[in-house]
Amino acid sequence: MKRERTQVCIIGGGPSGLLLAQLLHTIGVDSVVLEQRSREHVLSRIRAGVLEQGTVSLLHQAGVGARMDAEGFTHDGTLISQGDEMFRIDFTALTGTPVMIYGQTEVTRDLYEAWDACGGRTQFHAENVTIHDADTSAPHVTYRVGDAQHRIDCDFVAGCDGFHGISRKSIPEDRRREYEKVYPFGWLGVLSETPPVNDELIYTNSDRGFALCSMRNAQLSRYYIQCSAHDRVENWPDDEFWAELKRRIPAQTAEALVTGPSVEKSIAPLRSFVTEPMRWGRLFLCGDAAHIVPPTGAKGLNTAASDVHYLFEGLRQHYQDADDEGLDCYSERALTRVWKAERFSWWLSSLMHRFPDQSEFDRKMQIAELDFLRTNEAAQKAMAQNYVGLPY
Repeated sequence: MKRERTQVCIIGGGPSGLLLAQLLHTIGVDSVVLEQRSREHVLSRIRAGVLEQGTVSLLHQAGVGARMDAEGFTHDGTLISQGDEMFRIDFTALTGTPVMIYGQTEVTRDLYEAWDACGGRTQFHAENVTIHDADTSAPHVTYRVGDAQHRIDCDFVAGCDGFHGISRKSIPEDRRREYEKVYPFGWLGVLSETPPVNDELIYTNSDRGFALCSMRNAQLSRYYIQCSAHDRVENWPDDEFWAELKRRIPAQTAEALVTGPSVEKSIAPLRSFVTEPMRWGRLFLCGDAAHIVPPTGAKGLNTAASDVHYLFEGLRQHYQDADDEGLDCYSERALTRVWKAERFSWWLSSLMHRFPDQSEFDRKMQIAELDFLRTNEAAQKAMAQNYVGLPY
C-alpha cells in the first residue's frame, strides 16, 4: 500500500473542495483532493450560476476571481411575474449589494486551473474511499486507484463529496440527525446557445406551474419549468419545452424569447435536507455532504462557500494561532447560516410553485403574498437581503 501524509485530506473535487484547498494553499497548509470521477466529468456538471457577494469575495481571497470579473454579469435585481403582471426587486437599491452571474462550471474550471498552477495534488478515479479514526487525533483515509491501494495520514478530513458521498455516512447514525423535505415536483432545465430573454433573471408563478428564465452568458441561456417529480426528459422534445415555457411566462417576454436546439436537458428533483452536526471528531462536512436546498433562490453553491469560509477560518486559527475555537464552533456557525438559507429557499419554493394538493385557498394565499411583495418595500428588502446573501 502506498502511504503519504498531508495536513488536510479533502474528499470531493467539486467547487467546495477545490475552494477550500486553494484557500489553504494561500496560508501554506498542505492538502490533497480525492475525486471519485474524472476531471472532465466534474466539469460537465451543469449547475446554478448566481453567486452571492460572500462567494465572490472568497473566490478573490483564493486568487481565482479574474475571469469571473471579466466575463461574469453583475445583476442589480431580479424580476418576478404572476400571469402577465411583472415587478422588479432592486437588490442594490434595497441592500447596497448586487449578485454575480457566473456559472458553477466556470467557477470549478477556474479553481482547477489555479490548483494546477500552484502544484496542487488531485487524485481522480479514487474508489472505495474510506475514512478511518476520524474520532481520534490521527485520522487517515484509504482509497483505491485501479489495483493499487493508497493511504493518506492527515490532521483533518474535509468531506466535500456531495449528498451521495461517503463523508456524511462515515458519521455513526447514532451521532447524527437528518431533516428532510421532498417536494412533489422537479425542474426540467434546458441549456441553449441563444441570447437571454432578459438582462436579469425572471421568476414566474403561473397557473401552469413555475418557470425561470436565466442565463450563463450573452449567448448561453438556461431555462427551467416545473414538472412532475416522475417526469422524464424524453417526454420533452425541444419544441414542446419552448411552447410550454411561453405559456408560463408573461406574454411580452414570450414574444421576445429566442429559441433554439438544446445543448443540455435534465430534470432536477427538489429537496430540502440538513444533517446535524456537521463535524465528527476531525471530520468536517461541507456543502451538499451536509445539506441540500431546492434550486429556487440559488443557494446550493453559496451555502457550500459559506461552509468553506467557516472551516477555512477554523483551520487557519488552528495552524497559525494554535487555537481550536473556530473548529470547535464550526458546526454551530455553519448550521446557523444554513438553516436561514434553507428557510429562504423553502419560502421562495412555496411561493412560486404549484403543488398537487393545492386548494383554491392556498392559491389565493400565494397570489396575496406575491401582491404584498410587489407593493411592500419592507418585504422586498427582506427578500433582497436573503437573495444577495446573509453575512458570514
